[in-house]
Amino acid sequence: MTGPTVPPILSLIGNTPTLPLRFEPEGVTLFAKCEFLNPSGSVKDRFAAEVLIDARKRGVLRADSVVVECTSGNTGIALAMVGAAMGCRVRILMGEGASVERRYLMEQLGAEVRLFKADRGYRTGIELAQEMAAADPRVFLPDQFANPLNSAEHERDTAAELIRQIDRPIDAFVAGYGTGGTLAGVGRALKARHPGARVLAMEPAEAAMLGGEMPCCHWIEGVAGGFLPPLLQRAPIDGEIAVKSAEALAMTRRLNREFGLLVGTSSGANVAAALRVAGDLGPAATVATLLCDRAERYFSTRLFRAAAAA
Repeated sequence: MTGPTVPPILSLIGNTPTLPLRFEPEGVTLFAKCEFLNPSGSVKDRFAAEVLIDARKRGVLRADSVVVECTSGNTGIALAMVGAAMGCRVRILMGEGASVERRYLMEQLGAEVRLFKADRGYRTGIELAQEMAAADPRVFLPDQFANPLNSAEHERDTAAELIRQIDRPIDAFVAGYGTGGTLAGVGRALKARHPGARVLAMEPAEAAMLGGEMPCCHWIEGVAGGFLPPLLQRAPIDGEIAVKSAEALAMTRRLNREFGLLVGTSSGANVAAALRVAGDLGPAATVATLLCDRAERYFSTRLFRAAAAA
């Protein structure tokens, strides 16, 4: 993501390290890719830079354009950061239930935030964004849930980094889904390189839609937004791992306190699911997952309330 027309901060996106995490009680070592080290603090920096740079190259992102996206937070923060660096106006549509820290971060980066009542999950915000685009020709929609650039970036870069950094056959890759772009892109690349690799989707147990459950309330922000997005439907998924919200919170605190990794709840959920997979495959298996984002966007959530009471 470098070049003469690319703002310098965007060169910091990607090439995040992959850490071996040894869980002694379980007798398992997992490989965790540190996506929280991207400049705005999450894996979503990859898509935000990819889509806005591509749009500017194609001439569809102009000086008067308004970038509009529905997001639970991380994509909004990433778009706000990339938009600030590129001089783009950004408007984020976010459900009222998302943590307030996410809104503060977007606004600090210059984005406009509009909250909506997410009675139908992400679908409500997606339809609002589409209505805005229909009413205003200046609106540019990144369309993170369906845009093939989302999964293509992960196939080209995220997966290539994982394969290079681990440098041995990967038996399983485990990740949650918001858009499904990571699972789709990394999954395709891993299976091309290691045909026997399993790609497994982490889902909140309270809203395990791939497992046949109805959407419901859970505490793992940024995943399972009430529908199965188009990118996820094209992902080469071999199975699902349901993680209870309380289990995700407990594992996040464990990552914080035992490993010094200040990550958020979706990271804890990913690791909890990956540990279960590693336990099934045996101690010699190579299981990889993602640490998606930083902890500072969770201060007002159950994660920190539970930590304070512990």
